[in-house]
Amino acid sequence: MMGPDRVVAEARTWIGTPYLHQASTKGAGTDCLGLLRGIWRALQGVEPEPVPPYTADWAEPDHREVLLEAAGRLLLRKPQDAADRGDVLVFRMRTGSIAKHLGIQSQTGAEPRFIHAYTDHGVVESPLSQPWDRRIAARFAFPKGA
Repeated sequence: MMGPDRVVAEARTWIGTPYLHQASTKGAGTDCLGLLRGIWRALQGVEPEPVPPYTADWAEPDHREVLLEAAGRLLLRKPQDAADRGDVLVFRMRTGSIAKHLGIQSQTGAEPRFIHAYTDHGVVESPLSQPWDRRIAARFAFPKGA
């Protein structure tokens, strides 16, 4: 079962993993989607569906919400104001752009934080500051017993 504490604990074991586009190997390299995939594998064993190869500008030319669509199929959508540890955060990096970044909320309250794989930084735990918070396009939870 993927309870919030287990999700956050597993995400924290990835901190320090270098950023590597399309990768999902703890300690060797990952991108933001690879981090989520790795957490799923660690807590569930089998990924729910294959991930096709993707480019850095994936889904932008046809403006498809590929990441949000996949999250909607595999995770439980939550209200934006229902923050909890272990939530999957989906971000739009620019207003009007498609959602293309993921993170795991690691702390709520007065000093919220999230864990994500970020270009040129690798997997880090960052403050969920106002600039990041306003980019959240959707919030999801892992399904119970998924």
